[in-house]
Formats: sequence, structure tokens, C-alpha cells
Amino acid sequence: MYDIGRSRRASKAFSFDEIALVPSRRTRGIEEVNLAWRIDAIRLDFPIVAAPMDSVMSPATAIAMGQLGGLGVLNLEGLWTRYADPQPIFDELAAIEDQVSATKRMQEVYAAPIQPELIESRMAEIRASGVPVAGSLSPQNTREFADVVVKASPDFFVIRGTTVSAEHVSKDADPLDLKTFIRTLDVPVIVGGCATYQTALHLMRTGAAGVLVGFGGGARHANRDVLGIEVPMASAVADVAEARRDYLDESGGRYVHVIADGAVGRSGDIAKAIACGADAVMVAAPLARATEAPGKGYHWGAEAWHATLPRGERAKFETIGSLDEIMNGPSVTPDGSMNLVGALRRAMASTGYTDIKEFQRIELVII
Repeated sequence: MYDIGRSRRASKAFSFDEIALVPSRRTRGIEEVNLAWRIDAIRLDFPIVAAPMDSVMSPATAIAMGQLGGLGVLNLEGLWTRYADPQPIFDELAAIEDQVSATKRMQEVYAAPIQPELIESRMAEIRASGVPVAGSLSPQNTREFADVVVKASPDFFVIRGTTVSAEHVSKDADPLDLKTFIRTLDVPVIVGGCATYQTALHLMRTGAAGVLVGFGGGARHANRDVLGIEVPMASAVADVAEARRDYLDESGGRYVHVIADGAVGRSGDIAKAIACGADAVMVAAPLARATEAPGKGYHWGAEAWHATLPRGERAKFETIGSLDEIMNGPSVTPDGSMNLVGALRRAMASTGYTDIKEFQRIELVII
């Protein structure tokens, strides 16, 4: 603990940039590394989930992500569930360079109501392709649209917000008690974000299949600048992984998956997140560089178009390759922005680990 003046104390926390992996075993051939991840009844070829952000996930890119062996999560409060044909809006937003004008326009287009029939049709489109189906709602809209989502029979229902607690209370709506709510569903739920041991433990006790650690996507710096909130991800993932272990004992063997969701911008961050204890990572910014990304190089999250308190500007990325190339290579960039799966496989092979659970026990150093 550190003293902040005479009356306040704070603990030291670490980001992914402040830690590194230590090779401490004999190296392995990359062909020996198994990246398979099983959550609930679904087996994925690698532990990478595409974040539910309009700039990177459309029904088409969610299908493509699934066909590559990962999991794509569609934002069920985004443009794809507000407009029958949102492509002209994406084109319009991509043509606006001024950030203030872009924010105003996003506030306008996202003011259109969510259409339940579009939730069903978008998820049915993904289902018809034969890949796993996942959709995301914020805690504020979960109760209103949950029946529609469940009716669409997704493989996963993601409840994702800036910060999520086991009970969301509002005087303007009925409180959302996740413990009661999740146990009434037949669909596995992934919920977050959270950043501390205690909050994660509470979320695990709701019956969730997975817990998101962090605030996701492009919100990290935005929330720090506007709200004063930031999550040092290495410490947060390690704390939540500890909560997972304690809950495993408390529940008599129920394993809740920990998914790092934030500050994962490069392939090295993916390896560090898993080394800190994550079972998988949720990525967004790397996918915004794909030629198929709906945002056409621009990247934003729900915080960017908030009706009364938008947080952060749209990020602009250079398009560098297809979604397949960004996930599986070959890479033409030397900075960890392409071949995310291959880089994780190489990191594990170079440090002597052949599966994810083993890799979570690797030695770390502070740099």
C-alpha cells in the first residue's frame, strides 16, 4: 500500500505493458501447442473472442470469425439492430473526419429504437452459417430484450457494460438482480466488466459461465479521462483469476471462465493476459484494421455515442489485411497487429508450454 497524502492509501497495480513472460522451460515445437478452448458446450480452435462493437462486428464478420475458429459477439444494441440496412450509415460515419461532428452524428443515429425483430433476424443469420452464436446487451437493456435474445437460441448471452455488478439498481427501472436473472435462463451467460476480486466473486456466484475483466475496447482511456476510472489489466486479471480459484472450491467444482476485455491491442497483450490467468481474451482494436471491418478503419464503442456523456473519440486505424490474415497470418507487419493466433502459439512454444492451462502458470517479471 502507498500513502497518498496523510489520509488516503492505495495499492500498486500493473498493466500489461509493465510485465513480461519469462522462458523457464525447454522450448517446444509450435506444432505441439494446443490452443483449443472449451466454454460450456462449445469448443473453439483458439481463445480469442471478437468484441461486440459496431466498428468490428457485423453479422458477416461474426460469421467469418466463427469460421476461422473463434467466437464473434454481435452488439444487439448497435446499428445492425436499429436499421434494416445500416451500411449507408457506416459509409456516412466513415466520411466524417471531424470528431465533434462524428460524435453528434453518432448520437443521432444511435437514438433510433432497437427493433426486436432485427435482433432475431441477425442472430438467425449467424445461426444459419453453422457457427456459434453470441449477442451482447448492456445491463440497462438486458431485462427489456432478454426474452427476444433467448428466443433466438444463442450459444452465449453476453451482458457487457463499463462496470457490471451482481445487481444493477435504477430508480427509473426495475433493478436487475443478475443472480436471480441468470438462473432463470437456459442460455450460458458471460458477464462483465469487473476489475476486482470481490466484484468478480459476486458475478461468479450469479451462475455466469464467464466473467469479463476490464472495461473493453476503446473505453479504457476514455473512461480515465472523463470518469477517472481505469483498470490496470495485469493486476485485474490476476485478481479475478484468484476469485475463480476460490469460487471453484466454494462451489464444489464449478469453473467460471475469465476473459480479459480491455487493453488487448497487440498479440503480446494476448499472451500476457493468459499468462496472468485469463482463459481467453476479447479483442476489438486489432480487428478494426481488417478490410472487412464495418467501421472502415474507424473504431468506437458504446461510450463514444452516449446520449449525454460521450467518452473518447473514434480511433482511426490503417487497414492492414483481411480478418483471416489478422487472426492467422501471414503477417506483413512486425508490431504484433497481425497473426494473433500464430503469435500466441509462438509465445507458448518459446516458453515451453503446450496448452492454455499450463501457460497460466508461467513465471512473470515486472519491467
